Amino acid sequence: MTHPAFLMILLIPLAIAGLALINSGLGRSRNAAHVMMSSLCVTAVAAIAYLIFGFAWQGFAGGPARLMYISGRPWSWAGAQPLFMAGLDWNASPGALVAWMQILCVALAAIIPIGAATERWRLGAMCASAALLAAITYPLFGHAAWGGGWLAQLGANYGLGQGFVDSGGSGVIQAVGGLTALSMAWILGPRRGKYTAEGMPMAIPGHNAVFVLLGCLLAWFGWLGLNSAGALLFSNVAVGRLVLVSLNTTVAAGSAGLATAIVTRVRFSRPDASLTANGWVAGLAASSAGCAFVPPAGALLTGLVAGLLVPFAIETLELRLSIDDPGGAISVHAIGGIWGLIAVGILGRFGPSDSWQWLAQFVGIATLLGFVLPLAYGLNWVLNRFLPQRATPEAERQGLDLSELGAGAYPEFMTHTDEFLPR
Repeated sequence: MTHPAFLMILLIPLAIAGLALINSGLGRSRNAAHVMMSSLCVTAVAAIAYLIFGFAWQGFAGGPARLMYISGRPWSWAGAQPLFMAGLDWNASPGALVAWMQILCVALAAIIPIGAATERWRLGAMCASAALLAAITYPLFGHAAWGGGWLAQLGANYGLGQGFVDSGGSGVIQAVGGLTALSMAWILGPRRGKYTAEGMPMAIPGHNAVFVLLGCLLAWFGWLGLNSAGALLFSNVAVGRLVLVSLNTTVAAGSAGLATAIVTRVRFSRPDASLTANGWVAGLAASSAGCAFVPPAGALLTGLVAGLLVPFAIETLELRLSIDDPGGAISVHAIGGIWGLIAVGILGRFGPSDSWQWLAQFVGIATLLGFVLPLAYGLNWVLNRFLPQRATPEAERQGLDLSELGAGAYPEFMTHTDEFLPR
């Protein structure tokens, strides 16, 4: 009999396709094909790197693990699986289902940085960076949270509620991908012409709002599968609870999108389509952690806060911190994902073991900021020393479609130029 998680996992590629379309639409037309090509290549590289190395480090709950003892208590810090997923029972075993899901989840995490680094990140370097994420960064945090590792053990070892809870990957997928996006934005610097000599940001609008909004709908379908499969495999909920998971996912995305639309309507006299799309996806990202444990009213609140955070976070990063993030990946996935982890600690309902759940969540967030972010930055900084990641100024001016792929996405139409941007 087919495990119900298998059918849910089949929807996850729609989330990957949705984010690829969003990233493409939010960039300029001369880079559109490059973004889609990059999404395909990064998905392939991440899947292969995870197959060879990543799953060996991540493992799954109940599988072999590497332990260290602190104050007499076992801390599982990494999986101990063979390379190439060798020896795994492929007859619908829990380990096989986790491996199949993780191949897709690590691909989803790996394309998130494309949104922040688009229009200036070389394809080859992008693939190398994705390999590092899939082989090292993602599986180490994934084991701690989903592989029966030390974050999941905080409840058993220290009485912190259920231990770190992240059913659908607000931390493991969204925050890991978003913090890697922040690392790349720092390393690459802003796009050519984004800031004036006085440091003021220039508006560089995306080229296709229809791509962006269609991407939101595809991402919604994908997240229904992602959150449902995660709740079954990592939070061990009953199949009947998937109704709540799906409802919470939808309510969080919808309330976040509406909140962002209202904020932009009040501030700019009209709702902004691209920011509303980012708000929608931020609601999805925030919904994942507590999708199986938050009541519908809590999901509504989670989405509203995520939608309110996004436009102000994007503005702060761009205007105050001079971080150029064309796709809003940092605000949507890193900040939205971290808010989702906080929300499950505040709003989650776990029965008698609710006590100190918020602290377990904050330990996980501290790990993301204190370990995952420095690790992602350090790995990509070293990679940049050997394989320069930023495209040349001429390639940026020409567009990465022509400079790296040899053909534009829209060869029969006039594309945007830089004639109005400062030199």
